[in-house]
Amino acid sequence: MSTIIDDAILDVETWLDDVVIGLNLCPFAATPRKNKQVRFTVSQALTEEVLLADLYAELTLMSQTPAEEVETSLLIVPDMLNKFDDYNQFLDLADALLEEFEWDGIFQIASFHPDYCFAETDIDSIENLTNRSPYPILHILREATLEKALEKMTSPDEIFKRNIETMNELPDEKIKALFPYLHLSS
Repeated sequence: MSTIIDDAILDVETWLDDVVIGLNLCPFAATPRKNKQVRFTVSQALTEEVLLADLYAELTLMSQTPAEEVETSLLIVPDMLNKFDDYNQFLDLADALLEEFEWDGIFQIASFHPDYCFAETDIDSIENLTNRSPYPILHILREATLEKALEKMTSPDEIFKRNIETMNELPDEKIKALFPYLHLSS
């Protein structure tokens, strides 16, 4: 019998494998996943203070663990920040935490949310699917690894454009299969 935590991790692993890696939305994700260097952690926080403490603990663990063991971490937040605006505001606190403990330039936090909406886009815009996940997620990335990977790419700024094209080419049935947790209008 699985727990809520196990279910959340399984949902995020499926999303990572089928959407992020399966659609090649992030060309850097497949290798750490294959090498078992992706850490999945569920925060059971119900307040910003507890979630900041969980984020601090995850950042501390990553700062003390070699990238060969933990390249990246996904902190899954199933019990709060369900509104995208609340999540977006929390990102300011997360960035302040990075600065306070001098982790800016070492780590960065990528954002994923079930209702993710890029600035200047309509909530129903297909491009938002590139950052929509089963739960709010604080994805901790190592800056050095990201910089190294970007150096090897000929045009890294094309990733976003390619991702939008990928989403636009998906048939509605495939979108519904890949994003069963979203309430998409047909």
